[in-house]
Amino acid sequence: MSREQIARKCIVEGTVKPCDELLRFVELNNALLPDFNKKLPGKGMYITCNRLILEKALSKKVFHKVSRHNLKIEENFIETVEKLLKQKALESLNLARKSGALITGFDKLKEAIQKEKVDFIIEAGDAGAVGKEKVAFLAKSIEIFNLFSIEELDMALNKENTVNVAVLKSNISRMVYSNLKKYQRFLS
Repeated sequence: MSREQIARKCIVEGTVKPCDELLRFVELNNALLPDFNKKLPGKGMYITCNRLILEKALSKKVFHKVSRHNLKIEENFIETVEKLLKQKALESLNLARKSGALITGFDKLKEAIQKEKVDFIIEAGDAGAVGKEKVAFLAKSIEIFNLFSIEELDMALNKENTVNVAVLKSNISRMVYSNLKKYQRFLS
């Protein structure tokens, strides 16, 4: 059984969910740290991947209660968590690009969709309305993520004017999808 299939209990809601729907935190040197790569030592404290749940956990001092310590938590902890999730999602897109499992540009996207090679699409949130309609029409049942700006996609992929990105069906696409979905859940 892989880590993603293992379920854990959210310490805020009390519900059991698959690990890919949760955020892992650990206590290290009396400080609360995000551990999204599941590499830090110690017992993990899991919460549902959602900004409001994290806000609730911090305001009700749930992490302190679970760890039985008065943990040091940085002042901008929620913003740090969001930044880490966003960074991980963008880095996974770059890995897909390096592996050849990612294409950019409307014409290439259209061709890949027609050949049924596209797993999902990332579209810049600040893309034009007409372009968004064209992609939506082509995509039909293909999931479209609108999580990043053109500038953020440009920086992550080392390209210019990146509006449409298609992740092709491949071994790496599941990892990219999981990171995008986790960031999307956090923002929702």
